Amino acid sequence: MESWKNFKLDDEGMWPKTGLVDLDSAHSDDRGSIQSLVNFPMKNISLISSKKGVVRSNHYHLTDWHYMYVLSGSFNYYYRPTNSDDELQCVQVKAGELIFTPPMEDHATVFLEDCDLLAMSRNPRDQEAYEEDVRRVILVDPENITL
Repeated sequence: MESWKNFKLDDEGMWPKTGLVDLDSAHSDDRGSIQSLVNFPMKNISLISSKKGVVRSNHYHLTDWHYMYVLSGSFNYYYRPTNSDDELQCVQVKAGELIFTPPMEDHATVFLEDCDLLAMSRNPRDQEAYEEDVRRVILVDPENITL
């Protein structure tokens, strides 16, 4: 039997067409509300906490994609297609927003304040599987950031 880690759940035609993803309307009643974040097959959900001024990512994934939903705080998300000379793009992502990163997209995050986010990914996130799929690049030099 093939390992569940190698089983492919999706294809590119199912991915969001833009980075920032519009959320479906929440279901609300007198008990509160339920906000769907991702109605999509995935293999991992991680809670990531980052301190103000920290740079994360500075990499791309060969096959993995991930959604990031901000619970609190905010960050600047820098991105461009891998192996391109395209100008680096930046979008600020705030609490309550969801952003999608496809495979083969260089990306980096610069945290503008302490931040908690959920990362939901196609691939498992054990260290071996993660390192096999990730390639490091320097989009944002941690020594040269200003907030």
